[in-house]
Amino acid sequence: MNLKILLPFRIFAQQKGVARIVVETRQGSLGLLPHRLDCVAALMPGILTYASASAGEVFLAVDEGVMIKSGPDVLVSVRRASGGTDLGRLRETVEHDFLALDNQERTMRSLLAQLDADLIEHMAGIHRE
Repeated sequence: MNLKILLPFRIFAQQKGVARIVVETRQGSLGLLPHRLDCVAALMPGILTYASASAGEVFLAVDEGVMIKSGPDVLVSVRRASGGTDLGRLRETVEHDFLALDNQERTMRSLLAQLDADLIEHMAGIHRE
């Protein structure tokens, strides 16, 4: 398989001859082998693992995103990714950086929605006067 991992502004990794890929989805781990049917999966923050003859087994911490398998090509598009050899350290990256930021983003979106609602209510009050 041909694996390409995309970030919003650059290609993070590209590997040909990948024998297997394992990603984390909301439904659990999903494994891909070369002859698997084409598919699309929503990814959650976690560890992406792939193996090839030239690179061996590689672990990457990835943020949420999407994975598309079409024929021999596997395209993974995520917001953030980080590589390394220490699997424990990568898991910490996912838990502390990616998941914590997601919680902050949810809080910020909630506050912005409340501000929007308050502004609309205020504007409606001015319009009635």
